[in-house]
Amino acid sequence: MKKIINQPTDVVNEMIEGIGFVHSDLLERLDGYDVLVRKAEKKGRVGLISGGGSGHEPSHAGFVGEGMLSAAVCGAVFTSPTPDQILEAIKAADEGAGVFMVIKNYSGDIMNFEMAQELAELEGIEVASVVVDDDVAVEDSLYTQGRRGVAGTLFVHKILGHAAREGKSLSDIKALADDLVKNIKTIGLALSGATVPEVGKPGFVLADDEFEYGVGIHGEPGYRKEKMQPSKELAKELVDKLLVDFEVTEDQEFALLINGLGATPLMEQYVFAHDVANLLADKGIKVVYKKLGNYMTAIDMAGLSLTLMKLEADWLEALNSPVNTPAW
Repeated sequence: MKKIINQPTDVVNEMIEGIGFVHSDLLERLDGYDVLVRKAEKKGRVGLISGGGSGHEPSHAGFVGEGMLSAAVCGAVFTSPTPDQILEAIKAADEGAGVFMVIKNYSGDIMNFEMAQELAELEGIEVASVVVDDDVAVEDSLYTQGRRGVAGTLFVHKILGHAAREGKSLSDIKALADDLVKNIKTIGLALSGATVPEVGKPGFVLADDEFEYGVGIHGEPGYRKEKMQPSKELAKELVDKLLVDFEVTEDQEFALLINGLGATPLMEQYVFAHDVANLLADKGIKVVYKKLGNYMTAIDMAGLSLTLMKLEADWLEALNSPVNTPAW
Protein backbone atom coordinates (compact mmCIF):
# COMPACT_ATOMS: atom_id res chain seq x y z
CA MET A 1 0.00 0.00 0.00
CA LYS A 2 1.37 3.41 -1.02
CA LYS A 3 -0.59 6.36 0.39
CA ILE A 4 0.30 9.89 1.45
CA ILE A 5 -0.70 9.46 5.08
CA ASN A 6 0.88 9.20 8.51
CA GLN A 7 -0.67 6.53 10.74
CA PRO A 8 -3.68 4.77 9.18
CA THR A 9 -5.60 5.24 12.44
CA ASP A 10 -5.16 9.02 12.18
CA VAL A 11 -6.37 9.46 8.60
CA VAL A 12 -9.89 10.75 9.28
CA ASN A 13 -8.87 13.13 12.06
CA GLU A 14 -6.00 14.60 10.04
CA MET A 15 -8.16 14.85 6.91
CA ILE A 16 -10.81 16.81 8.83
CA GLU A 17 -8.11 19.13 10.18
CA GLY A 18 -6.82 19.62 6.64
CA ILE A 19 -10.27 20.44 5.27
CA GLY A 20 -10.80 22.96 8.06
CA PHE A 21 -7.44 24.58 7.35
CA VAL A 22 -7.79 24.85 3.57
CA HIS A 23 -11.43 26.01 3.64
CA SER A 24 -11.36 28.07 6.81
CA ASP A 25 -13.27 30.87 5.07
CA LEU A 26 -16.29 28.58 4.60
CA LEU A 27 -16.39 26.02 7.40
CA GLU A 28 -14.89 24.95 10.69
CA ARG A 29 -14.55 21.81 12.74
CA LEU A 30 -16.91 21.46 15.66
CA ASP A 31 -14.65 21.28 18.69
CA GLY A 32 -14.27 17.71 19.91
CA TYR A 33 -16.28 16.12 17.09
CA ASP A 34 -15.79 14.81 13.55
CA VAL A 35 -18.24 17.39 12.27
CA LEU A 36 -17.67 20.29 9.87
CA VAL A 37 -20.10 23.21 10.04
CA ARG A 38 -20.51 26.22 7.81
CA LYS A 39 -19.53 29.67 8.97
CA ALA A 40 -22.39 31.46 7.24
CA GLU A 41 -24.59 33.60 9.46
CA LYS A 42 -27.65 31.86 10.87
CA LYS A 43 -30.88 33.41 9.57
CA GLY A 44 -33.62 31.30 11.11
CA ARG A 45 -33.84 28.86 8.21
CA VAL A 46 -34.06 25.08 8.14
CA GLY A 47 -30.66 23.48 8.74
CA LEU A 48 -29.50 20.75 6.35
CA ILE A 49 -27.08 18.00 7.35
CA SER A 50 -25.67 14.87 5.77
CA GLY A 51 -22.73 12.56 6.25
CA GLY A 52 -21.55 9.00 6.36
CA GLY A 53 -18.34 7.07 6.38
CA SER A 54 -15.21 8.88 5.25
CA GLY A 55 -13.49 7.89 2.02
CA HIS A 56 -16.03 9.48 -0.34
CA GLU A 57 -14.45 12.93 -0.43
CA PRO A 58 -15.36 15.56 -1.39
CA SER A 59 -18.64 14.11 -0.10
CA HIS A 60 -19.94 15.29 2.21
CA ALA A 61 -17.78 17.99 3.77
CA GLY A 62 -17.07 19.53 0.39
CA PHE A 63 -20.70 20.57 0.11
CA VAL A 64 -20.89 22.41 3.42
CA GLY A 65 -21.45 26.11 2.84
CA GLU A 66 -23.96 28.79 1.94
CA GLY A 67 -26.66 27.31 -0.30
CA MET A 68 -26.03 23.66 0.50
CA LEU A 69 -25.26 21.76 3.73
CA SER A 70 -25.19 23.37 7.15
CA ALA A 71 -23.00 20.56 8.49
CA ALA A 72 -21.45 17.23 7.51
CA VAL A 73 -20.63 14.32 9.81
CA CYS A 74 -17.50 12.29 9.04
CA GLY A 75 -17.53 8.67 10.21
CA ALA A 76 -14.58 6.33 10.18
CA VAL A 77 -13.61 5.10 6.71
CA PHE A 78 -16.61 3.37 5.11
CA THR A 79 -18.33 3.34 8.53
CA SER A 80 -21.42 5.21 9.68
CA PRO A 81 -20.88 8.14 12.05
CA THR A 82 -22.09 7.53 15.59
CA PRO A 83 -25.36 8.98 16.95
CA ASP A 84 -23.52 11.36 19.31
CA GLN A 85 -21.58 12.88 16.39
CA ILE A 86 -24.77 13.24 14.34
CA LEU A 87 -26.58 14.81 17.29
CA GLU A 88 -23.90 17.48 17.58
CA ALA A 89 -24.23 18.20 13.86
CA ILE A 90 -27.99 18.62 14.29
CA LYS A 91 -27.50 21.01 17.19
CA ALA A 92 -24.89 23.01 15.28
CA ALA A 93 -27.12 23.24 12.19
CA ASP A 94 -30.27 24.26 14.07
CA GLU A 95 -31.36 27.84 13.40
CA GLY A 96 -34.71 27.50 15.12
CA ALA A 97 -36.70 26.21 12.12
CA GLY A 98 -35.79 22.54 12.40
CA VAL A 99 -33.12 20.37 10.80
CA PHE A 100 -33.40 18.11 7.77
CA MET A 101 -31.15 15.07 7.36
CA VAL A 102 -30.11 13.54 4.02
CA ILE A 103 -29.27 9.87 4.63
CA LYS A 104 -27.86 7.36 2.14
CA ASN A 105 -29.51 3.95 2.21
CA TYR A 106 -27.12 1.93 4.35
CA SER A 107 -28.33 0.09 7.45
CA GLY A 108 -25.81 1.67 9.84
CA ASP A 109 -26.45 5.19 8.55
CA ILE A 110 -30.22 4.85 8.87
CA MET A 111 -30.03 3.42 12.39
CA ASN A 112 -27.58 6.01 13.70
CA PHE A 113 -29.19 9.05 12.08
CA GLU A 114 -32.61 7.96 13.40
CA MET A 115 -31.19 7.53 16.91
CA ALA A 116 -29.69 11.01 16.69
CA GLN A 117 -33.04 12.39 15.53
CA GLU A 118 -34.75 10.92 18.60
CA LEU A 119 -32.12 12.46 20.88
CA ALA A 120 -32.45 15.85 19.18
CA GLU A 121 -36.22 15.82 19.50
CA LEU A 122 -35.82 15.18 23.22
CA GLU A 123 -33.89 18.46 23.27
CA GLY A 124 -36.70 20.28 21.48
CA ILE A 125 -35.26 20.31 17.94
CA GLU A 126 -37.68 19.30 15.19
CA VAL A 127 -35.99 16.91 12.75
CA ALA A 128 -37.06 15.27 9.48
CA SER A 129 -35.18 13.18 6.94
CA VAL A 130 -35.08 11.40 3.62
CA VAL A 131 -33.28 8.20 2.61
CA VAL A 132 -31.61 8.35 -0.81
CA ASP A 133 -31.67 5.05 -2.73
CA ASP A 134 -30.65 5.99 -6.26
CA ASP A 135 -28.44 3.00 -7.22
CA VAL A 136 -30.37 0.83 -9.70
CA ALA A 137 -27.61 -1.78 -10.00
CA VAL A 138 -28.81 -4.21 -7.33
CA GLU A 139 -31.57 -4.67 -4.78
CA ASP A 140 -31.00 -5.70 -1.14
CA SER A 141 -27.23 -5.49 -1.42
CA LEU A 142 -24.56 -5.76 1.24
CA TYR A 143 -25.41 -3.21 4.01
CA THR A 144 -28.82 -2.29 2.53
CA GLN A 145 -32.44 -3.24 2.29
CA GLY A 146 -33.42 -2.05 -1.15
CA ARG A 147 -31.18 0.11 -3.30
CA ARG A 148 -27.98 1.80 -2.17
CA GLY A 149 -27.55 5.55 -1.88
CA VAL A 150 -24.75 6.85 -4.10
CA ALA A 151 -23.81 9.91 -6.18
CA GLY A 152 -27.38 11.05 -6.83
CA THR A 153 -27.33 12.21 -3.21
CA LEU A 154 -25.53 15.33 -4.42
CA PHE A 155 -28.54 16.51 -6.41
CA VAL A 156 -30.58 16.14 -3.22
CA HIS A 157 -28.07 18.29 -1.30
CA LYS A 158 -28.14 20.96 -3.98
CA ILE A 159 -31.88 21.25 -4.47
CA LEU A 160 -32.76 21.02 -0.78
CA GLY A 161 -30.01 23.51 0.03
CA HIS A 162 -31.62 25.96 -2.36
CA ALA A 163 -35.04 25.37 -0.80
CA ALA A 164 -33.67 25.98 2.70
CA ARG A 165 -31.97 29.19 1.59
CA GLU A 166 -35.27 30.33 0.07
CA GLY A 167 -36.89 29.95 3.49
CA LYS A 168 -38.97 26.83 2.85
CA SER A 169 -40.38 25.14 5.94
CA LEU A 170 -39.26 21.77 7.26
CA SER A 171 -42.47 20.13 6.03
CA ASP A 172 -42.04 21.72 2.59
CA ILE A 173 -38.48 20.42 2.37
CA LYS A 174 -39.59 16.94 3.44
CA ALA A 175 -42.22 16.86 0.68
CA LEU A 176 -39.67 18.09 -1.87
CA ALA A 177 -37.10 15.51 -0.76
CA ASP A 178 -39.58 12.65 -1.06
CA ASP A 179 -40.39 13.77 -4.60
CA LEU A 180 -36.72 14.17 -5.51
CA VAL A 181 -35.51 10.73 -4.55
CA LYS A 182 -38.12 9.06 -6.76
CA ASN A 183 -36.68 10.85 -9.78
CA ILE A 184 -32.93 10.18 -9.33
CA LYS A 185 -31.26 7.03 -10.68
CA THR A 186 -27.57 6.05 -10.67
CA ILE A 187 -25.46 3.13 -11.86
CA GLY A 188 -21.71 2.64 -11.88
CA LEU A 189 -18.83 0.36 -12.78
CA ALA A 190 -15.44 -0.39 -11.27
CA LEU A 191 -12.06 -1.20 -12.79
CA SER A 192 -10.35 -1.80 -9.44
CA GLY A 193 -11.10 -2.07 -5.74
CA ALA A 194 -10.61 0.52 -2.99
CA THR A 195 -7.88 0.23 -0.36
CA VAL A 196 -9.02 1.16 3.16
CA PRO A 197 -5.89 2.54 4.93
CA GLU A 198 -6.27 0.42 8.05
CA VAL A 199 -6.74 -2.73 5.95
CA GLY A 200 -3.83 -2.07 3.61
CA LYS A 201 -5.08 -3.97 0.57
CA PRO A 202 -7.95 -3.61 -1.93
CA GLY A 203 -11.37 -4.83 -0.85
CA PHE A 204 -11.61 -6.85 -4.08
CA VAL A 205 -9.31 -7.55 -7.01
CA LEU A 206 -10.17 -7.59 -10.71
CA ALA A 207 -7.90 -9.00 -13.39
CA ASP A 208 -5.99 -6.52 -15.55
CA ASP A 209 -8.44 -7.03 -18.40
CA GLU A 210 -11.58 -7.20 -16.26
CA PHE A 211 -14.15 -4.76 -14.85
CA GLU A 212 -17.43 -5.09 -12.93
CA TYR A 213 -20.80 -3.42 -13.46
CA GLY A 214 -22.75 -2.15 -10.46
CA VAL A 215 -20.06 -2.13 -7.74
CA GLY A 216 -21.06 0.01 -4.74
CA ILE A 217 -19.11 2.93 -3.28
CA HIS A 218 -17.82 0.74 -0.44
CA GLY A 219 -16.81 -2.06 -2.77
CA GLU A 220 -20.10 -3.97 -2.51
CA PRO A 221 -20.53 -6.57 -5.27
CA GLY A 222 -22.02 -5.54 -8.58
CA TYR A 223 -24.08 -7.58 -10.99
CA ARG A 224 -21.68 -8.71 -13.76
CA LYS A 225 -17.96 -9.00 -14.48
CA GLU A 226 -16.72 -8.76 -18.05
CA LYS A 227 -13.56 -8.32 -20.08
CA MET A 228 -12.65 -4.66 -20.61
CA GLN A 229 -14.59 -2.94 -23.39
CA PRO A 230 -14.48 0.42 -25.21
CA SER A 231 -16.06 3.39 -23.47
CA LYS A 232 -19.02 3.49 -25.85
CA GLU A 233 -20.00 -0.05 -24.85
CA LEU A 234 -19.76 0.81 -21.15
CA ALA A 235 -21.85 3.92 -21.71
CA LYS A 236 -24.51 1.96 -23.60
CA GLU A 237 -24.92 -0.53 -20.74
CA LEU A 238 -25.25 2.20 -18.09
CA VAL A 239 -27.58 4.41 -20.14
CA ASP A 240 -29.84 1.48 -21.04
CA LYS A 241 -30.02 0.35 -17.39
CA LEU A 242 -30.99 3.84 -16.23
CA LEU A 243 -33.61 4.48 -18.87
CA VAL A 244 -35.46 1.27 -17.94
CA ASP A 245 -36.28 3.02 -14.66
CA PHE A 246 -37.68 6.17 -16.27
CA GLU A 247 -40.85 6.90 -18.18
CA VAL A 248 -39.56 9.37 -20.75
CA THR A 249 -41.95 11.74 -22.51
CA GLU A 250 -41.15 13.94 -25.48
CA ASP A 251 -40.83 17.17 -23.50
CA GLN A 252 -39.07 15.66 -20.45
CA GLU A 253 -35.85 17.35 -19.28
CA PHE A 254 -33.01 15.67 -17.38
CA ALA A 255 -29.99 16.55 -15.26
CA LEU A 256 -26.88 14.40 -15.65
CA LEU A 257 -23.91 13.68 -13.36
CA ILE A 258 -20.83 11.72 -14.40
CA ASN A 259 -18.97 10.95 -11.19
CA GLY A 260 -15.43 9.64 -10.85
CA LEU A 261 -14.83 7.10 -8.09
CA GLY A 262 -11.36 8.34 -7.18
CA ALA A 263 -8.73 6.98 -9.56
CA THR A 264 -10.22 7.55 -13.00
CA PRO A 265 -8.60 10.50 -14.83
CA LEU A 266 -10.79 13.34 -16.06
CA MET A 267 -9.63 12.54 -19.60
CA GLU A 268 -11.41 9.19 -19.39
CA GLN A 269 -14.47 10.71 -17.74
CA TYR A 270 -14.81 13.17 -20.63
CA VAL A 271 -14.43 10.39 -23.22
CA PHE A 272 -17.25 8.56 -21.43
CA ALA A 273 -19.29 11.81 -21.37
CA HIS A 274 -18.91 12.09 -25.15
CA ASP A 275 -20.31 8.59 -25.58
CA VAL A 276 -23.17 9.21 -23.15
CA ALA A 277 -24.07 12.42 -24.97
CA ASN A 278 -24.33 10.59 -28.30
CA LEU A 279 -26.45 7.82 -26.82
CA LEU A 280 -28.86 10.21 -25.10
CA ALA A 281 -29.16 12.33 -28.24
CA ASP A 282 -29.98 9.25 -30.31
CA LYS A 283 -32.74 8.38 -27.84
CA GLY A 284 -34.14 11.92 -27.84
CA ILE A 285 -33.26 12.53 -24.19
CA LYS A 286 -33.03 16.25 -23.46
CA VAL A 287 -30.22 17.03 -20.97
CA VAL A 288 -30.39 20.61 -19.68
CA TYR A 289 -27.97 20.33 -16.73
CA LYS A 290 -24.61 18.54 -16.78
CA LYS A 291 -21.89 17.98 -14.20
CA LEU A 292 -18.71 15.87 -14.30
CA GLY A 293 -15.91 15.19 -11.82
CA ASN A 294 -14.96 13.40 -8.63
CA TYR A 295 -17.82 14.16 -6.24
CA MET A 296 -18.74 10.88 -4.50
CA THR A 297 -15.57 8.79 -4.54
CA ALA A 298 -14.57 5.44 -3.07
CA ILE A 299 -11.04 6.32 -1.89
CA ASP A 300 -8.81 5.09 -4.76
CA MET A 301 -11.28 2.96 -6.70
CA ALA A 302 -10.97 3.21 -10.47
CA GLY A 303 -14.35 3.57 -12.12
CA LEU A 304 -17.27 5.95 -12.47
CA SER A 305 -21.01 6.30 -12.08
CA LEU A 306 -23.72 7.84 -14.19
CA THR A 307 -26.69 9.64 -12.65
CA LEU A 308 -29.83 10.89 -14.37
CA MET A 309 -32.48 12.99 -12.67
CA LYS A 310 -35.86 13.66 -14.26
CA LEU A 311 -36.54 17.34 -13.65
CA GLU A 312 -39.73 18.84 -12.32
CA ALA A 313 -40.74 22.49 -11.96
CA ASP A 314 -38.09 24.77 -10.41
CA TRP A 315 -35.50 22.01 -9.95
CA LEU A 316 -33.30 23.35 -12.76
CA GLU A 317 -33.31 26.79 -11.13
CA ALA A 318 -32.23 25.16 -7.86
CA LEU A 319 -29.40 23.27 -9.57
CA ASN A 320 -28.15 26.46 -11.23
CA SER A 321 -28.38 28.66 -8.14
CA PRO A 322 -24.94 29.85 -6.94
CA VAL A 323 -23.46 28.35 -3.78
CA ASN A 324 -20.29 28.90 -1.78
CA THR A 325 -18.85 25.51 -0.85
CA PRO A 326 -15.42 23.88 -1.24
CA ALA A 327 -16.40 21.35 -3.90
CA TRP A 328 -19.57 22.20 -5.85
